[in-house]
Amino acid sequence: MHKQDTQALITLEKISAGYDGKTVLRDVDLTIYDRDFLGIIGPNGGGKTTLIKVILGLLKQSNGHIHFYQNGKEAHTVKMGYLPQYSSVDKKFPISVEEVILSGLSSRKSLMSRFTKEQKDKVQQVIARMGLEGLGKRAIGQLSGGQLQRALLGRAIVSDPQIVILDEPSTYIDKQFEARLYELLAEINQDCAIILVSHDIGTVLQNVKSIACVNETLDYHPDTGISGEWLEKNFHCPIEVLGHGTIPHRVLGEHRH
Repeated sequence: MHKQDTQALITLEKISAGYDGKTVLRDVDLTIYDRDFLGIIGPNGGGKTTLIKVILGLLKQSNGHIHFYQNGKEAHTVKMGYLPQYSSVDKKFPISVEEVILSGLSSRKSLMSRFTKEQKDKVQQVIARMGLEGLGKRAIGQLSGGQLQRALLGRAIVSDPQIVILDEPSTYIDKQFEARLYELLAEINQDCAIILVSHDIGTVLQNVKSIACVNETLDYHPDTGISGEWLEKNFHCPIEVLGHGTIPHRVLGEHRH
């Protein structure tokens, strides 16, 4: 995919943001394109989550501008789906798989209206696509990590968003489902852009189309051809990424921060 052949969905220009008077992001420029698969990597505390919050509108930037586009024309926003980190999900909340996925459509109806038959049928289609057949009535507290991840991914895609954002999906700790997750994301990527935030560099490089490394500032790579020297410079650790067949390996040498 050549970026010049695709339309921009979001552009960030000279974005700075932070908390409690501390700047976490500084002078960030980034364009997210239709059907891109962008991996966001970077050290802990480098600003990955802050960047996602700014994109989602959960945090107001202190400087800079964000522009959204629909069909090549500037718009107020774009439709986004969000898969949060595992630690932010209350697994004791009494809600079923069907209800979780339906909640992804709640912005499409007024508070007093009920979900339509078409919306409920769409939820059943998403349940099947996520491999959750027979689990629609099950409470989320009874799900495995991988099943919960699929339910929340279903919630993120049920509204047919233009961008799906996944924040550290590997935290759901279900290695059996990991390969299937990336197969699903490849399918979803045919219809919308994906932003994947992760510290698992090897898996990210293996699956995404472009890379942004965030460590207060942002380095953007339009492909995944990143050298070990670049990773070491940006992570302040000697990191070597080796591909062994389809299994990614990450080797960290001795280092001190």
